[in-house]
Amino acid sequence: MSGSVQVTQKLQHQHQHQQQQQHHYESSCHLSTKSSVSKQSFSTYKTSSRRLQTTVKTEKGKEVVKLSPLPKRAKRTYLAMDTDKEVIGYVIPVFRASHDVVRGLTEAQEENVTEEGINYVAMRNLFVREAREAMEVKVEKRTRTTHIRESAERMELGKTMEEWAEFRKKMNPDSLTHRPEFIVKPRGQTVWEGKTVKLHCTVAGWPKPRIAWYKNNVLIDAKAHPEKYAIESNYNMHSLEIKNCDFIDTAQYHVSALNVKGEVSSVATIVVKRFQEGKEAGPLDPKPHGFCAEHGVTFETTIIDKFEVAFGREGETLSLGCTVIVYPTVKKYQPEVVWYRNSVPLKPSKWVHTHWSGERATLTLVHLNKEDEGMYTLRVNTKSGFDTYSAYVFVRDADVEVEGVPVAPLDVRCHDANKDYVVVTWKQPAVEGSSSILGYYIDRCEVGTHHWAQCNDAPVKYARFPVTGLVEGRSYIFRVRALNKEGVSRPSRVSEAVVAMDPSDRARLRAGPSAPFTGMIKFTEEDPTVGVVPGEPSDVVVTEATKSYVVLAWKPPVQRGHEGVMYYIEKCISGTDIWQRVNTGMPVKSPRFALFDLAEGKSYSFRVRCCNSAGVGEASVSTGEITVGDKLDLPSAPGNPVATRNTDTSVVVTWGASQVKHLVGYYIEYTVVGTDKWMPCNNKPVKQTRFVCHGLTTRTNCVFRVKAVNAAGYSQSSPDSDAVVVQAAISVPGKPTGVSLVEAVKDYMVLAWTAPASTGGADIRGYFVDYRAVKGDVVGKWHEMNHKALTTTSYKAENLKENVFYQFQVRAMNMAGVSKASLASAALECKEWTITVAGAPVGLHVLEVRDTSVVVLWEPPAFNGRTPVNGYYLDVKKASAGEEGWKAAHEKTNKMKYMKVTGLKAGTSYVFRVRAQNLAGVGKPSAVLGPILAQTHPGTKEIYVDVDDDGVISMIFECSEMKEGSEFVWSKNYQTITDTSRLTIITEQGKSRAIFNSPSLEDLGIFSCVVTNTDGISSSYTLTEEGLKRLLDISHDHKFPVIPFKSEMAMDLLEKGRVRFWTQVEKCTSACQVEYVFNDVIITEGKKYTMNFDKSTGIIEMFMDSLEVTDEGTFTFNLVDGKAKGTTSLVLIGDEFRELQKKSEFERAEWVRKQGPHFVEYLGFTVTPECNVLLKCKIGNVRPETEITWSKDSIEIAEDDEDAQKIERKDGDLTFNIGKWVIKQEKPKEKGKKPTAEDVPPPPRPKISKADAGIYGVILRDDRGKDKSTFNLTDAGYQAVMNELFRVIANSSSEITVVSTEHGIILSSTVTYYNEELRVGWLQKDAKIAASERVKSGVTGEQLWLKINEPTEKDKGKYTMDIFDGKDGVKRVFDLSGKAWEEAFEEFQRLKAAAIAERNRARVVGGLPDVVAIQEGKSLNLTGNVWGEPVPEVSWTKNDRELVSDERYKLKFEHGKFASITIAAVTTADSGKYALLVKNKYGTEAGEFTVSVYNPEEEENKEEKKG
Repeated sequence: MSGSVQVTQKLQHQHQHQQQQQHHYESSCHLSTKSSVSKQSFSTYKTSSRRLQTTVKTEKGKEVVKLSPLPKRAKRTYLAMDTDKEVIGYVIPVFRASHDVVRGLTEAQEENVTEEGINYVAMRNLFVREAREAMEVKVEKRTRTTHIRESAERMELGKTMEEWAEFRKKMNPDSLTHRPEFIVKPRGQTVWEGKTVKLHCTVAGWPKPRIAWYKNNVLIDAKAHPEKYAIESNYNMHSLEIKNCDFIDTAQYHVSALNVKGEVSSVATIVVKRFQEGKEAGPLDPKPHGFCAEHGVTFETTIIDKFEVAFGREGETLSLGCTVIVYPTVKKYQPEVVWYRNSVPLKPSKWVHTHWSGERATLTLVHLNKEDEGMYTLRVNTKSGFDTYSAYVFVRDADVEVEGVPVAPLDVRCHDANKDYVVVTWKQPAVEGSSSILGYYIDRCEVGTHHWAQCNDAPVKYARFPVTGLVEGRSYIFRVRALNKEGVSRPSRVSEAVVAMDPSDRARLRAGPSAPFTGMIKFTEEDPTVGVVPGEPSDVVVTEATKSYVVLAWKPPVQRGHEGVMYYIEKCISGTDIWQRVNTGMPVKSPRFALFDLAEGKSYSFRVRCCNSAGVGEASVSTGEITVGDKLDLPSAPGNPVATRNTDTSVVVTWGASQVKHLVGYYIEYTVVGTDKWMPCNNKPVKQTRFVCHGLTTRTNCVFRVKAVNAAGYSQSSPDSDAVVVQAAISVPGKPTGVSLVEAVKDYMVLAWTAPASTGGADIRGYFVDYRAVKGDVVGKWHEMNHKALTTTSYKAENLKENVFYQFQVRAMNMAGVSKASLASAALECKEWTITVAGAPVGLHVLEVRDTSVVVLWEPPAFNGRTPVNGYYLDVKKASAGEEGWKAAHEKTNKMKYMKVTGLKAGTSYVFRVRAQNLAGVGKPSAVLGPILAQTHPGTKEIYVDVDDDGVISMIFECSEMKEGSEFVWSKNYQTITDTSRLTIITEQGKSRAIFNSPSLEDLGIFSCVVTNTDGISSSYTLTEEGLKRLLDISHDHKFPVIPFKSEMAMDLLEKGRVRFWTQVEKCTSACQVEYVFNDVIITEGKKYTMNFDKSTGIIEMFMDSLEVTDEGTFTFNLVDGKAKGTTSLVLIGDEFRELQKKSEFERAEWVRKQGPHFVEYLGFTVTPECNVLLKCKIGNVRPETEITWSKDSIEIAEDDEDAQKIERKDGDLTFNIGKWVIKQEKPKEKGKKPTAEDVPPPPRPKISKADAGIYGVILRDDRGKDKSTFNLTDAGYQAVMNELFRVIANSSSEITVVSTEHGIILSSTVTYYNEELRVGWLQKDAKIAASERVKSGVTGEQLWLKINEPTEKDKGKYTMDIFDGKDGVKRVFDLSGKAWEEAFEEFQRLKAAAIAERNRARVVGGLPDVVAIQEGKSLNLTGNVWGEPVPEVSWTKNDRELVSDERYKLKFEHGKFASITIAAVTTADSGKYALLVKNKYGTEAGEFTVSVYNPEEEENKEEKKG
């Protein structure tokens, strides 16, 4: 026996008092409950537990039942095992609780369940399955033994209570939450007019409810009307104050309280009374019709400005609206406006927006889908009744991306949702594409994600599919795609979200939360059926069977305990006894299962087993043999459709119903006669067998057919209906006019008449002629002359009597009936005519009456005379003129049967007549037509040509005076157009449009349009070849309108790694809209995307904070500006996307880096114009305390290092001058010591050399972070620097100059600095100059030169100096020819001659001293070396006097080189200034010397004298 103990405990008591309270309650209570398990399980538990029950009476005579303690049992296992003791799964233990406790765990109703709440319910469902039964209380006396046993049970119960309390805290943290409830409800009141009334209420609930007040179901906005209402809420007490009550304040006032657990409301009525003289009407007094007791008036509702039948396309936005007039107008009273679709009220949603402005009701359908198609009804409810208006809305399919694929399915719904299973249904589309639909793919997406997963690998043809493998507690949405041979359709609109959960839990969620916590806690002992193998399921049936799958359903077993059970499904092929387990991997939780991969046509039997932690139960009863195949047959073809005319753009189609089960509806199709293209009339199936097909083209000939559809597919199409012309329903025509005689013979007469002005909306099918004899004033009876309708407006009346007078009348007939008879003709005599010329033309009438012109038309005479008619003459005269006033309107014969008469005078009446001509002559004139007033009818409009945005050329004629039965009749060259291959006529109310199907030269001519049943309203337009060409040009421009872009979509990387996609249009209007698309999915502004469209500049931007892996794809901007469209895209995939992503991440990292000291420009190099090589960088966000450290090859450059003097900082720029020459500080010189080599300053170092190679680095560091930059001045880095140095050197080179020398010509150029590694080449006439003894090149300092020794004529020409600049080289060109060559060569020859002269000039080259001191008496011999070519003449002088060779002076000149002078014994007289003079033709030179002769004795005497 399962027992339970009920303990009542107040919340305010502490835990330490629990046992005392339990003892008190148990002493007076007996608990019993009805078991929910079978008798077998009950007895089994009773035997195994061996728990005894005793009854004891207390002192007061009350009986109490006591239970023996439960025996200890082994720890439960939660592994599910089969009969072979193999683990097959894991079973979650189930916690048992009372029904009230379970209901307390429920969070909210289904539609208000949050995702967290759903997960919570799913988790809790693993532990809770059923509620305990209600408790019955009895009182008994107890013995001491019983008391001891109860004490033991109380201890066990206390432990159970502690465990339960702990569990409740974990599993039900919101146990105190409960739905709102009214502690004090508002009370109705009656007040006098002008007083103030206040409604009060008190509301409890947790979380704290939100309060809203309503008047007659209309929300009261106190902030908008503070002068009328005041709302207060303090400490769960709420009030509504109505100030200065008026009669219109009489109403029902609702107060609503809402929180996450539910909503409650209460109603109070306020009655405002006013003082009134006289007797007041009683409640039973009769009221007028529609009388409103609330306001005392009768409301009359009128709906105007009604919306017409509307057409939209998928993805567009459509608005419907009507203006509603409610009379009389009562202040602040508003009617209730409700919109319906197919008689179902519409609720506002993201797809449906409603608006009521007080006068106009508007319904906006956002992003149309085929589900939105249907009959829309506006219902206006007042207190006096209601008024409605309805019109149909058609939604056409969006254009398919691939020609021939089907359109999207529709109306996707979810049914029979369970823990891991749901059935998805949909409706087939109206258009299958170029081939039949092969099947459908079902996609699912978990709510909150954007990942769509395909549910079926092979397409299913049945419009119903079971989706398995769902995760319990999660929400899903579904969509469907159709497949045919051409491809896959667009996906359908997504379904409503569905939660994968147990149906019983769903029912509990719908039931709402339980009552607030009352202080009563119920505890349940451990389930006695734990450890029992579950029984067998029952009622295993096949609920669905198709070619693709079979769905099984069953009821859970009765014997299952309160532990969760799972199921195994087994199948057996017919004719065998082998049962195979289908779900071998894991048992299912739901009592539903879909089996796939069954062989079509084979028979199977199915059964189900249950399992839990105790093991696997017995199998259920087999379903019996089930043959795999569709249970639902295709619908039969509908009955013959009948199409009848309705309006100018609609046709009513009725048909016989299809005999089929579970009919989804019918699709109606139509085709224009002569074409093979069938088009849908409806894109959403209709269930009735009558449908009005709208949107047809007026006057087209259409055929209709119908097909039925159910879940199994489409039926065969019905037989085609009879062709029907799309135009308004018809009536009988008007009366014919102008019955006249056109020819007479002895026994017959030929009659003619004019067709009626009104055809009744249908073509005239014929005429009937009546006649009667006339004798004097006596007339006979009317008799029918023809029993078969005539098709012309003339008739040959035969079998008449000669010389007898007759009268005739004519009736017209169309498909609606026969008209009234025309006026009787004059009495006509039947006698033979003898004329040979043609008879009179008939049927004269005018069109296009204007102030100065009119068009006259006629029909040929019935009597041609002896020869056929070959032309006509038109006469005109003023109506007031006599017969002499007739004038011919033209000179030459008119071959046509119409003519435009111009030159009329406005306001003057004219009459017209026509004469026919044949070879015999001109016949009698016709009956006079007129008078016709030359005056343009007020409001008359001319035909104008229009080229619409689609490039369609059409002629438009408007008429504001349309009458019932009036029609637009178009003609070409005044012949009614019957061939629709060239023109398509569309008429809408007072406007008719003649559309050129394919404009060409065949369409040249006069096009006219006549409005029937009016006062001759008509117009014409002449299409010339020149005009046609102009229209075709305009058509092409309109047919392909595009929005011009100044620039296509581009991408910019911004700070923080943000990405900017942008484009710019040349021009757009304020109505231009942009659709942002990523990989064919429309994206909207949110956390990830930010959009901006500046219509003034045309710049469209979209920003992304970062690029993620999922952002790889195509970004597109779709622009729509009226009819003009524009699209620009940017594809970011593959390496390009990954590179961009890296750049974005780098920019983000750069932004983070720049928050501290950082390099604005990393360490690089530059070469100044002075050829100084600088390593430089730019730093930013530095502070005075920021450390800046330079290093080379990872060795820090200290402040006392020589390289430290090369570092400079100016503002944010750091530079390191590699080639800077650092002058060392001079050491003090020691006196008396010679300077050493170290003391001598070294020469300036080169700007850069190999010794400067290395890795240079700069580090910025402070408390905000650090940044590092390096420059590798080795290998490639060194070569890059050298190339830049070469570039600067090359660009600093001057233009080539020419200098002549005695040896030849020198070409040179000067550079700022020269490096030995710089390559310099010279070219003559673009050919490289080879080095030789005669032509040499080289460098001297900063001068680059080319020396040409002994130039000749061959050295003339263009010389080029090619200086390597790191790339191609810099060239300096000098043209050494012409005048430049002559001047240079002349100067060379001059210098050469001067050099020769200088070289061969006579001169003393040596041998003579400057001073000769010689003792007196000695012999003096001096020899001077002489040079000169030719040999110079030699002479000697003393004191400027020439010496002659004699005894004293011996002068010699030997070998042409040596000149000598000898003085044998010198005396003091020989002292003096001597010179050796040499002379030849190139010049003269003197070698001077001084001879001093001294006497030794005299010298001694002089010394002695001085001494």
